[in-house]
Amino acid sequence: MFIPIQMPRFVWPSPGVADAHRDLCINQAVVFIEDAIQYRSINHRMDSTSLALYRWHYSRICQGVLSFTIFLILSLAFIETPSSLTVTSDVRYRQAPWEPPCGLTESVEALCFLVFIADVSMKSYLIGWREFLKNRWLLAYIVALVVSLTDWTVSLSFGCRETLRVRRLVRPFFLLQNSSMMKKTLKCIRRTLPEMASVALLLFVHLCLFTMLGMLLFMREKDDRKDQERRLYFQNFPESLTSLLVLLTTANNPDVMIPAYSKNRAYSIFFIVFTVIGSLFLMNLLTAIIYNQFRGYLMVSRGRHLPRDVQESIQSSLFRRRLGIRAAFEVLCSLEGAEIHPLVVGVKPETFLQVIQKVKMSLYCKEAIIQTVGSHAGGLMSADQFQSVFEELDKDAIKEHPPRPAYPSTVLQRAQSVFGHRYFDYLGNFVAFGNIVSICVFLVIDADKLPSERDDFILGVLNCFFILYYVLEMLLKVFALGLKGYVSFFSNIFDGILTVILLVLEISTLAVYRFPHPGWKPEMLGLLSLWDMSRLVNMFIVFRFLRIIPNMKLMSLVAGTLLDLVRNMRAFAGILVVVYYVFAIVGIGLFQGAIESPPGNSSLVYANGTAPCGTFEQLEYWPNNFDDFAAALVTLWDVMVVNNWQVFLDVYTRYSSPWSKLYFVAWWLVSSIVWMNLFVALILENFIHKWDRRGQQQPVPGSCQAPYQVTVELMFRDVLEEPTEEELVAKLIQHPHLHLCR
Repeated sequence: MFIPIQMPRFVWPSPGVADAHRDLCINQAVVFIEDAIQYRSINHRMDSTSLALYRWHYSRICQGVLSFTIFLILSLAFIETPSSLTVTSDVRYRQAPWEPPCGLTESVEALCFLVFIADVSMKSYLIGWREFLKNRWLLAYIVALVVSLTDWTVSLSFGCRETLRVRRLVRPFFLLQNSSMMKKTLKCIRRTLPEMASVALLLFVHLCLFTMLGMLLFMREKDDRKDQERRLYFQNFPESLTSLLVLLTTANNPDVMIPAYSKNRAYSIFFIVFTVIGSLFLMNLLTAIIYNQFRGYLMVSRGRHLPRDVQESIQSSLFRRRLGIRAAFEVLCSLEGAEIHPLVVGVKPETFLQVIQKVKMSLYCKEAIIQTVGSHAGGLMSADQFQSVFEELDKDAIKEHPPRPAYPSTVLQRAQSVFGHRYFDYLGNFVAFGNIVSICVFLVIDADKLPSERDDFILGVLNCFFILYYVLEMLLKVFALGLKGYVSFFSNIFDGILTVILLVLEISTLAVYRFPHPGWKPEMLGLLSLWDMSRLVNMFIVFRFLRIIPNMKLMSLVAGTLLDLVRNMRAFAGILVVVYYVFAIVGIGLFQGAIESPPGNSSLVYANGTAPCGTFEQLEYWPNNFDDFAAALVTLWDVMVVNNWQVFLDVYTRYSSPWSKLYFVAWWLVSSIVWMNLFVALILENFIHKWDRRGQQQPVPGSCQAPYQVTVELMFRDVLEEPTEEELVAKLIQHPHLHLCR
């Protein structure tokens, strides 16, 4: 049921005013539709000047400049003191890095701050003062800028010699506030924390209980040979708790068990029971909780009930889209009322087409919408018809390949049929497989030979043969499919680019070293030796073997899942960047210079067993430190993987403080427990979704339109509630800047 919005009595305007009113209504409708496409709020100023500023602010150029500015200010951490501009981070071999003069990076920061100030000022002006006070992200944006500018001023006042720079910790906020998807992800993580906290508390109780049991089991004994378990792992409560915490990640298994197990095999029961309860049950229960909360957040739920937080997030996005489209309908209705009759409720298709031509959207959606409206059988479009037209936004077109060229000759037609057949692709895959096998054979044969001892004659001949076949295959496919048809397949583009690269490398090799012959030895002629060029060619051949992926359904499914992950992981990857950045800056502040170069000959100082086995010094983990930003990122990555992460707990306890364990445990909780489980949940949902719906397509009614695949938004539609007419109308009436004239 359509509910008209009651407006003041309409007064017929003069011709000049009518033209201005028409242009304003058209531009308002364009902006509302663009807001609906991008799921943006429509609560912003609606006058002509503000609309022009609004579209300019959200244009690709402005948003590109803003994104580059965020990237630039985050990248300053690699250049600022302590600089990461050294070849190695190993404290034994690292040279003194180049340090930027005072004012260089600060000048870049000042330019970035100017862009951010312009951004927040524009957003604040466009939404108005009332909406600005309601927007906590914009308020936090201003607070972050004030803190950054204050710290920047203090830094210049001290001649850039201050040790603490608070603004470095604030920088990730600029990335976070610029992405609505990251905000939703962060909100969902925040609401998941209470459920995770219950399992974490149970996990902590489990750790404490077994820590006390372990200390009771491994009491001090008179015989030091029987006291190794206590001395190494259960000497006191913090050491015992740390040992079992590391065992929870299986990083020190079975090392932590061996001293006691050597004494009595029954002690193994203690460690096995602890691992089963902690690692197999409680840790996987955390994974299940996170998966349940984020199930369907970016993927489809396959018809099941969505988690509340996820459904609220997607429901809000759906409401924004419906509200934006309905607002566009209302302003166009006011336009029709001015031109036809004040009581007219509807939009002329001609007016709608004029609006849609100005909207920035994908070409496929625009053509599909224009085609749908073109088939509209006269009269005015109602609110329901207006909404239904925009269902095309929820559909992804399946790329149609151009028709093959028509050859007049029967012989050419048969050749086209042969070389365009899938069996010809299979032959190419078989040849590529043979090429890979030949490379593997020679890699095994020449594994222990120096480059000067190798004879690359046979491998060189084989490479020439295979590359000629690849070039011939590419030309025959272009003949069969046509140039446009050939490049319409991504696999052919990938195949063709690598073939051209291989051909160029092979021609360069033959031009410098001539044709392969017995005793073909590597020589350094020009930039690359023969061996280097051969290795480069072989690496590209290995990459080219990936062409078989589209021809294997299961492998293609896995590859498609990986590609979808790259697209859908932007919000999660952004959150990870923020967390990495903050922990790296904090780590530099806490542990910079804690790891010092060993005295004497650094290459021999621990060669004679002066360091205990398995320690930081004995394993030569010297490059892992917090002396600069790049080294801190790598160190955090190594801890996140949790392989030998007890080594880092031990060394920073000895070189810094026992309280340093809190930092690394916090990082383990955030990265390995929360983020890695999010990543696992995303992979599971993505793969299961593709497995359940592989090959699913829906034909669009009418023979003129291309088939489409259902997008994520349309798949969710069966578990989401459509906004009612009353809700949309009530929200439009509350709009602070929209005043319709009908």
